[in-house]
Amino acid sequence: MYPEQIVIPMKEELIQNGFSDLVTDEQVDKAIAQDGTTLVVINSVCGCSAGTARPGVLLALESSEKRPTHLATGFAGFDYEAVNKIREHLLPYPPSSPSIALFKDGKLVHFLERHNIEGASAQMISSNLVAAFEEYC
Repeated sequence: MYPEQIVIPMKEELIQNGFSDLVTDEQVDKAIAQDGTTLVVINSVCGCSAGTARPGVLLALESSEKRPTHLATGFAGFDYEAVNKIREHLLPYPPSSPSIALFKDGKLVHFLERHNIEGASAQMISSNLVAAFEEYC
């Protein structure tokens, strides 16, 4: 488990921007089952999360005319129960952190795995998500 003093500032970056903090499996199931669209970010301490994933997500939300109805996040290596439950909803995709998932009425409709995030710029991630928001939100 990552130390709280390292994780909390990284969690706060999304929470302060309207994301609900998922820490239990019940919270995950409830968040994903909501009507409309739910953007779920599996946050991480890695450099690609800090350098491109979180900034890309925030840029997409800021610049898109259409936005997900709900925003939620769980932190890999810290929120074990929640992240394990999120990953159940992402099957058959293998565990991946960071990752970004868009659900519509409880069904996965768009997913960015770590390999889609590594090496991509925040702008590239944002553009990918804006296109998904336009299609599904």
